[in-house]
Amino acid sequence: MTTETAVAIEGLVQRRAHFELGPVDLNIPKGYVTAIVGPNGSGKSSLFRLMLGLARPDSGGVRLLGEQVRGEDRVSLKTRIGYVPEEAIDIEDRLSGEAKSAFVRQWYPGWDVNYYRELLRRFEVDPALKLGKMSKGMRRKFELSLAMAHHPELLLLDEPSSGLDPIAWKTMIDALHRFMERGDRTIVMASHIIDEVRRLADYIAFVAQGKVLGMYEKDALLEAWQTMYVDAGGRTLPWKEMPGYRSCDLAGGTTYKVVTEQAFEAEQWLAAAGAVLVSKRKLELDDILLNLTEHARGVY
Repeated sequence: MTTETAVAIEGLVQRRAHFELGPVDLNIPKGYVTAIVGPNGSGKSSLFRLMLGLARPDSGGVRLLGEQVRGEDRVSLKTRIGYVPEEAIDIEDRLSGEAKSAFVRQWYPGWDVNYYRELLRRFEVDPALKLGKMSKGMRRKFELSLAMAHHPELLLLDEPSSGLDPIAWKTMIDALHRFMERGDRTIVMASHIIDEVRRLADYIAFVAQGKVLGMYEKDALLEAWQTMYVDAGGRTLPWKEMPGYRSCDLAGGTTYKVVTEQAFEAEQWLAAAGAVLVSKRKLELDDILLNLTEHARGVY
């Protein structure tokens, strides 16, 4: 079965004086949550702005929900999208939450006032407050409620949990799970919170230094990346020939600590080589990101 694409990015490049993004080629499937994960300054927010047409690329293009993103404002496309930027917009500080929602709702034919009020209640947001008087966490919850109120087909979230306390974070996770229950909606989120990615994401795209290092199905990724402790029996094995080889260090005696991104194939290779697999453990997502980033930088 062919999976529809919600976001298609092809040959996207943006050059700035001190940073270059791309070229980026990325297809994000419809109906799933995809997390874009990477260190600060890796280009995640720039990628979001390019996806929305808020900035122009030097080359390449983006298609959202089957429509080409161009420099002009395309209301028909944007009514199908919800977006929460990483930083709040300062010029809106003097507006109350109610005033902003009254302005925003007129652009969305699918605006659901009951759903909007339900989200505000669940997030414990007082919309009568001016945005500039809200705490960072409350303003984040307000912006998320606003972005979800018209039931968008595509929800773009740039660091959605920034400023949230643990209780609000759990409420957000639950709200996003419920948002996805219909099966035809898509979330693309940038996050550096590993537990958030683990709880929400179906797919993970790793980004570092303006490059996409790879896109993976989350469960398959966590199953495939493993650290193995191997007794080589005093022999020197051609470790770099092992499937999915990433690194190898002597752990003590005749035992080696080996990292692979193809665990099943690596075990078969070790068995054929007559080596003994003493133990193994799955890598955490942050360890995988570190490994990918260091490879991209040529550390290994």
